[in-house]
Amino acid sequence: MPEHASGVEVLHRRFPPTGTIPNNPALPVVILRGAFTPVPPDEICERFEKNGWTGTWVSTVFDYHHYHPDAHEALAVASGRAEIQLGGPDGEVFAVVPGDCLVLPAGTGHCCLSASADFRVCGAYPAGQEAYTTRRAGAHAAQDADTISRVALPVSDPVFGKGGATVRAWWG
Repeated sequence: MPEHASGVEVLHRRFPPTGTIPNNPALPVVILRGAFTPVPPDEICERFEKNGWTGTWVSTVFDYHHYHPDAHEALAVASGRAEIQLGGPDGEVFAVVPGDCLVLPAGTGHCCLSASADFRVCGAYPAGQEAYTTRRAGAHAAQDADTISRVALPVSDPVFGKGGATVRAWWG
């Protein structure tokens, strides 16, 4: 489905490094508002996998600030509502609803501040990045900068495939 015809709102956000969260100095977070119509989680995971984003799972987002220094991550809301903070404790808070998808470049801090009881997200990673590391916010953030800079860019957007919003934002 062409992105321009889908009714999806595409937002980009950049977050500077903090003392405890490295964030990604080169790549923006890509927010796809309304990327999915209400569908079961398995259909979201199937779309991710079809577009080369694997290691899919269905759960929630940790309620502490954390990041992945060695993998990019897609998070699509399957049910419920939540407030997710991106960029670390001083970052931006986003209210997310079913159908929204956050594509986080490696190093981006994220934390679930509040959620409805039925909140579930589907997660995925570009092929080859499924064995990712999860780091809590902390003093090791500066050490991870080199690892973050070497994480391979995905060849497709998790929702729209080749030529999708993430590819355009990250490949230029």
